Amino acid sequence: MPARAPGFLERARDSDVWYSFTRSPLTIVSAIVALALVLSALLAPLIAPHNPFDPATLSIMDSFYPPSWTGEGDPRFLLGTDDQGRDILSTILYGMRISLAVGFASVIFAMVIGVTLGLVAGYVGGATDSIIMRIADVQLTFPAILTALLIDGVARGLAGPRSYEDIVFGVLVLSIGLSFWVQYARTVRGSVLVEKNKEYVLAARLIGLRPWTIMFKHVLPNVLGPVLVIATINLALAIITEATLSFLGVGVPPTQPSLGTLIRIGNDFLFSGEWWITIFPGITLAVLALSVNLLGDWLRDALNPKLR
Repeated sequence: MPARAPGFLERARDSDVWYSFTRSPLTIVSAIVALALVLSALLAPLIAPHNPFDPATLSIMDSFYPPSWTGEGDPRFLLGTDDQGRDILSTILYGMRISLAVGFASVIFAMVIGVTLGLVAGYVGGATDSIIMRIADVQLTFPAILTALLIDGVARGLAGPRSYEDIVFGVLVLSIGLSFWVQYARTVRGSVLVEKNKEYVLAARLIGLRPWTIMFKHVLPNVLGPVLVIATINLALAIITEATLSFLGVGVPPTQPSLGTLIRIGNDFLFSGEWWITIFPGITLAVLALSVNLLGDWLRDALNPKLR
């Protein structure tokens, strides 16, 4: 009787990546914290004490309540309220949904563009490679936040103030995604230059497979390791970039704020004593970015064959 082939979970449990993960307490804590924050954001409508985006439930008389454990706090609002009477804890949970959605969408967008251009540049070579890499070099001369501000300003001018609020999410994804695609393209190009001369690629050419088939079905799976590492680290950068744009007033509107918008709103009242409005969203943003960055650092080391 032939032996049963190991399943996916068994192979994952016996892999070097899982072994590395279980041997790093800091990585385990980072994964738990990141997973808890993501789940709390996804389940915000179920676990949030209030709906901060429903005007019918807000009262201006509830504004500027400090955290509930202070002498002037209200037990209904654990972390206090902002200038509109919104519960800070609820706005953080809902704000994380927007920040994470923009972060994930922009990383996927940048990854699709960068990986595709990197595959084409490395596999085709010649003038195509030179054109793509020169565009990438020009892109690298501009800071990511400047590129995002430029695209956001153009979109704001073309759409107008009223229509802009309807497309602000897509504009943020576009502006942040176009700021990060170069890393994927350069990394994938370098890996493809190595892979395209290996025997399996030569064999695929010999049997008449089309270049696009070879690139995406045979070469791409062998260059995804570094791409996953870049995507994990860029997720934290994308969340911080979105928060920076929102803090500067060019992100999502205050009626549906992200973490960056909450920090900007709270900054207006920081020196008048209402510290909780900006401190708690700031701590949440820092913890989220730090946990994702630590996971990215671990993944980079776990997938590096020189460190095994």
